[in-house]
Amino acid sequence: MTDLVRLRAVSKTYATPSGAVTAVEDLSLDVRQGEILGVIGYSGAGKSTLVRLINALEKPTSGTVHVGDDELTVLPEKRLRAIRGEIGMIFQQFNLFRSRTVAGNVAYPLRLAGVGQPERDEKVARLLDFVGLLDKAHSYPEQLSGGQKQRVGIARALATDPKLLLADEATSALDPETTADVLALLKRVNRELGVTIVVITHEMEAIRSIADRVAVMDAGRIIQLGDVYDVFANPGTPAVARFVATVLHDRPSPETLERLRAAHPGRLVTVSVLDQKGFTGLLSRIFAEHRVENQIVFGGISELQERSIGALTYELTGDPGDVEAALAALEGQGIAFTEEGAAA
Repeated sequence: MTDLVRLRAVSKTYATPSGAVTAVEDLSLDVRQGEILGVIGYSGAGKSTLVRLINALEKPTSGTVHVGDDELTVLPEKRLRAIRGEIGMIFQQFNLFRSRTVAGNVAYPLRLAGVGQPERDEKVARLLDFVGLLDKAHSYPEQLSGGQKQRVGIARALATDPKLLLADEATSALDPETTADVLALLKRVNRELGVTIVVITHEMEAIRSIADRVAVMDAGRIIQLGDVYDVFANPGTPAVARFVATVLHDRPSPETLERLRAAHPGRLVTVSVLDQKGFTGLLSRIFAEHRVENQIVFGGISELQERSIGALTYELTGDPGDVEAALAALEGQGIAFTEEGAAA
């Protein structure tokens, strides 16, 4: 698959009264043409700076940024303006013109591009129909809900037929139901229009819903990058594991674990559930072969990219040697598990 965006050893440092601050450090990243890439990190991780480097609103202190065949770091401002026209932006606070109608907001970038009115009107109507707001063409932003405003923002971002769409915390100001609707629309933009999308967010649920791959940022660096399923199934650092836990809720919290220990005197073991046919049957067979009684006391299994993922916490009871042998058998099968201990 062709890479649409390529960042190589990019760093961005800002001078402040209290000294230099590095927002992005030695970051390399490829965005594949036609994919939805999620970039997630807590506040201050460098996500917004990354967006500004991709759309050339910031120049890196070191390293190179390519969009298509163009190296942004060496281009004059006139050429950069043309490239920005091929990159759509969606913002957290919508950034709509309050004095313009919905149609006027969508038409604005077309007017700037010199598109004639007949073609402009036809395109605005087509885009508003695509985002489900054709009946709101003559309404003003204050007459719209948050979700409707973001749909207008998406239509406006698509007006110039961008090859790349940057969504910077585009759902952070929305309620969960509206967030799901907007994410579904972004997925349609990607699948039906072929637009490459980079979703910048601090919400792992957004990544789970639409992204093909995810890059996890911390302190200006990418600490894990991979297919969404692989990152969820195998978080590489405690920070990534915390993000995953906000979505799956499949492992007991310390407080829940204490309650489980008080209620279940056996040995508690949390097993990672693999996307494998007959997986739970395999677990039951291993426990039965080693004469270990087992009971599921916590857990959850979800579907991610049409594959199962989750964890199950078992209470295991029986002869201690048999329990050890069963756990060794799990390990021999390559099944990941965490021992949670037993009641004190």
